[in-house]
Amino acid sequence: MPPLHHLYFHIPFCPKLCPYCSFYVETGAKHKNLAFIDALLTEVERASEHYDIKPETVYFGGGTPSALLVDQLDYLFEGLNKRLKLEPGAEFTFEANPATVRIEKARLLKAAGVNRISLGVQSWHDRLLKTLGRVHSAEQAEKTYGILREAGFENINIDLMFSVPGQIADGWQQTLEKTISLAPQHVSTYCLTYEEDTEYFRKLTGGEFRQDIELDATLFETTMDVLSAGGFGQYEISNYARPGFESRHNQAYWAGADYLGFGPSAFSTVGGRRWETIRNTEEYVRRVQAGEDTVSFLEELSPEKREGETIAFAMRTSDGVPLSRLAPWKKEMEEFQEAGLLEPNGDTLRLTRRGKLLADEIAVAFV
Repeated sequence: MPPLHHLYFHIPFCPKLCPYCSFYVETGAKHKNLAFIDALLTEVERASEHYDIKPETVYFGGGTPSALLVDQLDYLFEGLNKRLKLEPGAEFTFEANPATVRIEKARLLKAAGVNRISLGVQSWHDRLLKTLGRVHSAEQAEKTYGILREAGFENINIDLMFSVPGQIADGWQQTLEKTISLAPQHVSTYCLTYEEDTEYFRKLTGGEFRQDIELDATLFETTMDVLSAGGFGQYEISNYARPGFESRHNQAYWAGADYLGFGPSAFSTVGGRRWETIRNTEEYVRRVQAGEDTVSFLEELSPEKREGETIAFAMRTSDGVPLSRLAPWKKEMEEFQEAGLLEPNGDTLRLTRRGKLLADEIAVAFV
């Protein structure tokens, strides 16, 4: 089996559950942290016995990885360092909540080899942060950004969210301009989605919230225009980067690379198999300690299905998809081109500006 170059770690702990979040998280679970870290390290050790792991990208997501305390992070990184050796020039991303980063923690992350931070700002307006249930303020987010710079981080992504209930177009433009003024290397912007089993979904179905598709489109187009004018290239529907600062980890996902996920609810895809780890921290720890299987879901992927998924992701990128790979969907591609949703770009097809507004509908053709 070829070496595995991409690793994801899911840290499930959060200061509080945001009302729009559908990820597996736990709140108020600090007493579980050390047992969880031990289980995570054991899981890595066992995986290393089965796979040739040579990490070129590592991504810590959640949850809130930065919710771990300094001594817990020190213990975690020391354990990982004994079990994994990063490849030269590896990208090591760590998600951070502005409310959970102080200078000591930032310096520890830098010393541990983290070289890319994804900061979950979401908005520069306190009213919208309150609507989103975030535990930080806009002032705190800006202060944390400064702390990360002080600690020496030269590659910072700022996460933003649009179409938040109560948001207006002018306010979103101000958020984008404020972000550009801070000069991050990368910006991720996501349209709020109403996921089942969330408080926001219940408010939507109950009539308290409503979706405005036209406003969504307006805000998305504003995003493209403002960030492009600010020097950011839109290399994927939701992701913008200064030249050379594209997320290599995400690019690997979009290219259909194999990857291993560690921690509760983490997905892995290797060869023709995809699986998910159980979505329960306590049970995850128990099973790892007992040497039991932690898989809750396993899917066998045919080459055709995996190719379709990879093309669906690739079509969201600025590179598009080589024409040679699109032959099975020739009829659909012709229809999309006639509708002005796709355009030739050398020997590839890529989304037009209008096509980017309908990217999810186009992806359905491949999966």
